[in-house]
Amino acid sequence: MTPTPGRTPDLEADCSRCFGLCCVALPFARSADFPVDKAGGEPCRNLLADDRCGVHDRLREDGWRGCVAFDCFGAGQQVSQVTFGGVSWREAPETAPTMYAVLPVMRQLHEMLAHLRDALALGPDQATRVGLSAAADEIALATAGAPDELLAVDLVAVRSRVGGLLRTASATARDRRRRRDGIRRPPRRVRAGADLVEADLRGQDLRTADLRGALLIAADLRDADLRWADLLGADLRDADLRGARLDGALFLTRPQLAAART
Repeated sequence: MTPTPGRTPDLEADCSRCFGLCCVALPFARSADFPVDKAGGEPCRNLLADDRCGVHDRLREDGWRGCVAFDCFGAGQQVSQVTFGGVSWREAPETAPTMYAVLPVMRQLHEMLAHLRDALALGPDQATRVGLSAAADEIALATAGAPDELLAVDLVAVRSRVGGLLRTASATARDRRRRRDGIRRPPRRVRAGADLVEADLRGQDLRTADLRGALLIAADLRDADLRWADLLGADLRDADLRGARLDGALFLTRPQLAAART
């Protein structure tokens, strides 16, 4: 497959077009999320010869919660079909180490593209829109690069730039919503990066809250109103979201929801 420079890649995982890369490339340790240890580059014991998962229909029941919560944002098929032209690690084992190294880079790029797409949908001001669009174009172009080009990407610099743009777009959108609907600011303890592990936030009005990077592990958020709250990077593992209002929440991802109780 010949990549189109600058074309935004698919950001939805399509395992049928992937070589089971997350099941091989990524390491994991025996824990509440995985029943066994696995080193990076070692095929998971559940990976079948056709790159399907042998226990996909019972992952959670069998203790593979980490797999349920994982999402590559389409990076798997991009690496498989574009970066390596449809030639798998089984067919060309000499490419395997590079393929495994490229996957996490591609995943971060795809996740940033997903967030940039969401930020553009918030209706940012012109200057922010230009910045978001430029960043999205540059990252999309990078995803079409060769393996050595991808491994040379300065992810720290890219994430810093994208993070600033997302922060600006989020602040503007939440402030606009707050003024329009007369929403009061959330409690002071509910803030970016806050330690809210096991916090009791049941039924609270958290609309437009800035919860970027907040630790909400096992927090009780039942019936809380999280509309238009910024949840970028918030740790929602085992957070109880039953009955919570999440429509319009900013930068909330599938892996975050999969890790929570809903």
